[in-house]
Amino acid sequence: MITDPQGTMLAFFLVFCRMGGCFMTLPGFSSARLPMNVRLFVSVAISLAVLPILWNTVYPRVSSGTATYIGLIFTEMLIGIMYGMIARLYVLGLQFSGAIIGMSIGFSAPAGHDILEDMSETSVTNFISFCGLMMLFMLDFHHVVFRALVDSYGATPVGAILEPQKMLITLADTLRASTSIMLRLASPFLIFGLLFNVGVGLVNKLAQQIPIYFISTPFLIAGGLFMLYVSIAALARQFADGFGPVFNSF
Repeated sequence: MITDPQGTMLAFFLVFCRMGGCFMTLPGFSSARLPMNVRLFVSVAISLAVLPILWNTVYPRVSSGTATYIGLIFTEMLIGIMYGMIARLYVLGLQFSGAIIGMSIGFSAPAGHDILEDMSETSVTNFISFCGLMMLFMLDFHHVVFRALVDSYGATPVGAILEPQKMLITLADTLRASTSIMLRLASPFLIFGLLFNVGVGLVNKLAQQIPIYFISTPFLIAGGLFMLYVSIAALARQFADGFGPVFNSF
């Protein structure tokens, strides 16, 4: 029997603020293709599931003061958004890598609708982004995020003073680590595009009367797509394997 219904609802809403803030920015769950009602129901379900585990941590911090509780709502949402942003920046890095691959292999077709978001992306970027996100879901990356959110109540308890400098350093380190991994994934295509264009440039100097760039473009695209066909499995696997070390390091 619930002896304090008001305190229970206040504690539940604080947990929902941290979980819901994470869902606002978490890759896949924050996609424009996912209905808002589904995101809301999943956030409520996760909050109800973890509330008994966090009861002794959250309930004593619930205050009857309106101003204090509003401040707790703001800090809890900010913490959840930060955890979701760490995963989102890593997935956005894959879109950055896909754009590099598309430009390196000369696949500069007009951008179409993005599969995940309401934006324009090329077919290569859409394909690589979808493969990477699918690999993360197959390896249950959302369980890693949920476990980190539950553990965050030990590192950053309810009512703790947030340090903006530490949060900015965390996001900057995520960008650095994600950029390093994504450039490593796109490096074979960068080298291929560089060597191909240098070779085509040398041939063009030897036979200036031939429109060599116009003739070489199909070979550049064909070679790049063949490399993508051969390496897409390893690319998606390395992307998925890199998520855990990047996310758990913070």
